[in-house]
This record gives sequence, C-alpha cells and structure tokens, in this order.
Amino acid sequence: MPEEPKVRKLDARSLRGLAHPLRMELLNALRRRGPATASMLAERLGESSGATSYHLRQLAEHGFIADAPEHGKGRERWWKAVDQGLTFDTTEFEGAGPEVRGMAEIYLQEIAATHSRELSGWLSTRDHWPAEWTRGSDMSDMTVRLTPELATELIGKMHALINDYRDQVTDADPGAEQVRIHTHLFPIETS
Repeated sequence: MPEEPKVRKLDARSLRGLAHPLRMELLNALRRRGPATASMLAERLGESSGATSYHLRQLAEHGFIADAPEHGKGRERWWKAVDQGLTFDTTEFEGAGPEVRGMAEIYLQEIAATHSRELSGWLSTRDHWPAEWTRGSDMSDMTVRLTPELATELIGKMHALINDYRDQVTDADPGAEQVRIHTHLFPIETS
C-alpha cells in the first residue's frame, strides 16, 4: 500500500499566507522540482530575486516551506516544501468575513488558472513527447447525475485510486515522468 502524501488542510490563517499568485507558484515549483534558492526560483519563474525572497519568507512564516540546509553552500539559502498537497473546504469559510472570503476566492481562482496554464502547456508541447505519452494522456469530460453525497463518495474513490499509483514507479524506471492529474467535479445548471 503506497504511503499517503503529507497533505495540509488550509484554514483562515494559512490561507492568508498563501492566497497570492506568486506564492502559490513558488510553492508548486518547490513541490514539483524539489529544493531551490530564491535566485533559482526567480530565474525559473521570470521574477526578481527580491520578490521571490520576500514571498518565500512569507510562505515559511506560515509553515508551507522550510529551510533545506542540506543543499546549501556558504550563504545560499535553500528552501523546500513541507507538505505534498493541500486540502481546502470552502464550507469552512462561509461564515467568515469579507477579507477571508476574498482570499478564498483568490486562492480558488488561481488554482483554476494554474490548471488551465498546465493543460495549455501540455497541448502546446505534446508534439515534443514520445507517442506513448500522447496515448497516455487524457482530456476527458463527463456529465453524471449525482446527489451531493454520491459526489463526495466519487471524489473519495478517485483520490484513493490515484493514491494507489503512488510509489509504483521510481526515478530509475525508463520512461517515467511526473504527471499532473486534475479533477474537477461541480454541479451545472441544466435549465
């Protein structure tokens, strides 16, 4: 059985430290590509090292990232992600004040924008990948009639299935790559 990834649940305080597009991008970069310095991240993301340094310190203050001294040499400050994922329950913020609700909205909109950018990035580079990866990719949409309880059950089953595939492949396996899996489940108006 694969080990469950360490996932952090967002609350109002942690949301305050994360609800910024650059912070979310920095955290994603550290999760996907591993420890890095502010300068490395600035170059990778097309930002100034001053901006990345500031936002990395904010992420650290809220516990999203930590020092990675095992990578540093001299005065270089390396950072690493603390968790492998985040959970966010919008119902917990329904009674919150406008500032917290606004941050929740920023966070959700940035997640949607990131998913769109990642998918567009794949579509624009898919010709550079071996045919096996083109066949191994998916861009599907389906419509099903469910109750909220069945929708919650389906989400749990999808996440469990994805977790079953963790740790089945190592870096040494030929052809292995990191993959992104986006799931979106939401009601739509039919009238």
